Formats: sequence, structure tokens, C-alpha cells
Amino acid sequence: MFESLLKILKEDRRSLVLPEGEDPRILEAAARLKADDILDPILLGNVEKVRALAKENHFNIEGIQIIDPETYEKFDEMVETLFELRKGKMSKEDCVSNLKKTNYFGTMLVKMGVADGLLGGATYSTADTVRPALQIVKTKPGNTLVSSSFILARPKADGSDELYAMGDCAICIHPTEDELVEIANETARTAKIFGIDPKVAMLSYSTLGSGKGDTVDLVRNATEKIKASNPWYPVDGELQFDAAFSPVVAKTKAKNSPVAGQANTFIFPMIEAGNIGYKIAQRLGGFDAYGPILQGLNAPINDLSRGCNADEVYQMAIITAALK
Repeated sequence: MFESLLKILKEDRRSLVLPEGEDPRILEAAARLKADDILDPILLGNVEKVRALAKENHFNIEGIQIIDPETYEKFDEMVETLFELRKGKMSKEDCVSNLKKTNYFGTMLVKMGVADGLLGGATYSTADTVRPALQIVKTKPGNTLVSSSFILARPKADGSDELYAMGDCAICIHPTEDELVEIANETARTAKIFGIDPKVAMLSYSTLGSGKGDTVDLVRNATEKIKASNPWYPVDGELQFDAAFSPVVAKTKAKNSPVAGQANTFIFPMIEAGNIGYKIAQRLGGFDAYGPILQGLNAPINDLSRGCNADEVYQMAIITAALK
């Protein structure tokens, strides 16, 4: 799975800011990224503390840029930029206070073009990663929300990966019809980056009218809106998962569908279904789950689990950098 991402980064080298530079997991991942010559990490924190911690743990961070918000030479310029961005919503004092926090400072580095993306969350909450992203980087033109997807990967006998995309499993709790449309479009784009040619199934407990209910109507109407926009990917719904996934079931339940029986990108009607669904695939199906991958922002910014290890940081750093 990572071959397509590494190819992207080899052709277009990128930098990634890691706000929690005083965390050993981050330092270990940064040292590996540098040693493997994959991307350019930027560590945030007190320079002496970061170097001492790396030395103590035998991580070679020689050549990695370390920036301390307290001594950054363009800090005043950064304050003015944030004040303009948040005019009427943040005082000058609030801007100074926030930019001394590495989550805000790191996001501003992305906004100012110092870094291509950001990966945080080893110690910050999801809200503390998403909030400055929404306030500073903001959503892409035409987008109204930040959503998420997971990539599910499992090795096949021939050595390649069996890959699927699932959204939204982590951010949007009860999406509207229009939000489901946006989630589907963004998840299809994410799938494409990972080498998946997206065939999108809009999931429900009903297949093409077999059941009734508010969420069935929600998914059906969202699907019709997507189709009316002439999407670049095939899509159908509402579909039950078995009809979307199994060619045998599809012949019975949705024989004329362009997606049923061959879907590889699955859009859930609400977060409960999505979160449960990807974890079932992960635990019972033996899939590795990569994410949540944040979607809809003007720059690649992703959130780690606070229980992450250095391997997960390393992997998510590659994913994040490749999303630009």
C-alpha cells in the first residue's frame, strides 16, 4: 500500500511539522523518516530538551529542523497573520497565547508555507488538532466540513494489498444529505491517492428500496444528488453491505447496479455505523486500519491517537505528507 505513497513523495519531496517534538515516539519516528530519506520532518519544542531527549533515547535527529515557538524569529509576523485571520474572534493577546502552543504554532507554519502538512495528536486531543486547522487553514473551496476516512489493508497471497476506503468513521456524527455527498467525494479522492480506483457504495440497511426509514431516505437522496453532479467515480445506493461487497448477493439484490458486488469505497450513513464497521473489519477480518485521515482541509493535517506508537507515527507521517 505504501508503494504508491512513497512514489508520490519521491517525485515531490515534502516537509511535515510534528508539534509534539518533546515526545519520544515522535522523535523515534522523525529519526526513521530522516534516515529513510522519505520527507523532511520539522520538530517543535525547546531545542535543548528535544536534543537531550533524542540523545537519551539514542535517536539520531542530526539534520532535522527544530523550532521553538518561544524563540521563533518570525513570531510577531505570525501573530499579526493570525490576528487578521481571526479578526473579531481572537484578541492580539489570545493570538500570542495560542501561538505559544505548538498545535496552533505548527498549523500556522503550514499556513505560511514553511511546512506542507502537519501530524499531531500524540498528546493533543482530536479537537486540539482540528480546531486550529479549521480556524487557520480552513476548508477547501466548495467544502463545508472536515470529514474522515480509514484505509483498510490486508495482504493477499500474491504479495499485493487488498484495499478498501471507509468514511466517515470518526468525525461527522450525523451527516446531512449534502454532508454525505461531500464525505463521498472526499473519500473517493482519498481512495485514489492510495491506489484504489473508487467504486462507491452508499451504505444502508436497505438495498434500492427494500426497506424504509429516515436514514434510508437520507442515503438514497444523497446518492441521487451525487449522481446528478456527474461524479468522476461510479456510485450507487442505497445498498446493504452484502449487496455492495458480494457479487453473488449483488446478482439477487441489485443486478443492474454499476457498483454492487464490486464496491471498494464505503460511505456510512452515520458515525455509529462507520466506527463499528471499520473496527469489525479490523478485528475480525485481520485488516490494518490507517486513519482517521482528515479530509476537506486546504492542507494535509492529520490526527494521531494518544495511544499511538512510533510505528504508527511513522506510517501516518507518510500518509499525511502524500495527501498534499
